[in-house]
This record gives sequence, structure tokens and C-alpha cells, in this order.
Amino acid sequence: MQRVSMRGDSPRGNPSVSVVIPTRNESKNLPFVFDKLHDDWEIIVIDGGSADGTPEVARALRPDAIIQTQSGKGKGRALAEGFALATGDVIVMLDADGSADPDEIPAFVAALDAGAEFAKGSRFLDGGGSSDITPLRRAGNATLSACVNLLFGTSYTDLCYGFNAFRRTVLPYLMIDCDGFEIETLLNIRVAIKGLSVVEVPSFEGNRIHGESNLNPVRDGVRILRTIIRERLSAHAQVAFHGSELPAAE
Repeated sequence: MQRVSMRGDSPRGNPSVSVVIPTRNESKNLPFVFDKLHDDWEIIVIDGGSADGTPEVARALRPDAIIQTQSGKGKGRALAEGFALATGDVIVMLDADGSADPDEIPAFVAALDAGAEFAKGSRFLDGGGSSDITPLRRAGNATLSACVNLLFGTSYTDLCYGFNAFRRTVLPYLMIDCDGFEIETLLNIRVAIKGLSVVEVPSFEGNRIHGESNLNPVRDGVRILRTIIRERLSAHAQVAFHGSELPAAE
């Protein structure tokens, strides 16, 4: 969907994979999720103060996993802390509720192996779908996606989906500075502003296995809209004062 460019080393040649999983009271769901995680993947669990023994369950399931208590609050902060710990060539964002299927991860890795820098899951491409999204969330996602496509020249079919993967070498360009569920929108906008090559990967979202989501469609929809507006203003400032090129990587 965008030009393919190569920044940093390509993950070609059996890249190592780090899977970052933010958790909060997901002990009942972790066995289903972890059962599909490959033994050679690095697993990073950032726990947001669970009261149901989630870290202990994660450690029992994967003794080799990196498990850390979140220092801040919110999904965005949890992912940022997990990304900072990742050592794999490819970093995968995975929800802990069982709605995203880890069996799809190789498709994301293959997209990066083919030359993309950021692979974003889409429930609205052929081959994707959702048994979980409500009509309100679907309408909100469509409206917000249209806004981003108009303002940033993208052609995203799914803006607010948390199943994504990217090369670790592009992490410095993402500059994550949000706390909540707007993290997916922030990343999708930042990769567009930076001119990274992006490909959408069809993905099927299942139902949460146990428990209830912390997502509030109205509250989090407002946060996402604020993020879009903020990033649009920032994008104008970047072009006006610094040009559209990426900063030199260290």
C-alpha cells in the first residue's frame, strides 16, 4: 500500500521474533494464547498490576519469558516498555485475551521478510474478519480510518486493530508517547509520516475467551480522535521545519 524501502537490516533469513503481550487479569486466557507461541520466539509480558496471578501463570507456561510489571498505566505504555526490552529482528504486538490468533504471526513476519517495514493486521481485507467487533466499534473504526486516510494520504482499511508487527530497526522512528488504546492509531500515523513501507495483512479477530475488555468505545474513540488531530498538526510542523526525511539512525 506504500512504496517499499529498506531502512536498517532486513529481517530476511529466518528472523528472530519478539512477541510483546500487555496483560491485566488475563490468567484464564494465557494458556490458550501461549499454546500457539513458538518455542523459539522471545516472549515479553508487561503486566499492568493483575490481581488474578497473571504473571505467575505466564511464568509457569513459559519459564523463559521476560515478565515485567508495568511502571506506567495503559496499553500504550505497556507496549512501549515491552518494545524497549525486545531483542528480536521482528517485534509483534499481541493481545492477551485470545482474540488474535498467534498462528497468523508467520504471515506478518513473511510480509516483513518480503520488504515491508511495518505489517498491520486488517479485519476488513479479504481473508480477514471479526466475530467480536460491535456495530458501534465498526462504524467508529471506519470513520476514524477515513479521517486518517484523508489527512495523511494513507489507504488503511483498519485503523484500530492491535495485531501488528514491525522491524525492530524502525522502533526509534515511532517515538511512542501515548498511554492508552490510541497506540495503534499513533503507530499507523507515525509510520505514514515517516514514509515507512507498510503492508496490511488479513487477520481474523475472534471473541475474547474469558473476561471483559477494558476498551470503552466512546472514551477511547475521543482519545483516538485527539491523537489524529495532534499528529496532523505535528506532521505539518515536521514538514515545515525539518522536511519529510527520516532522522539519521544512530
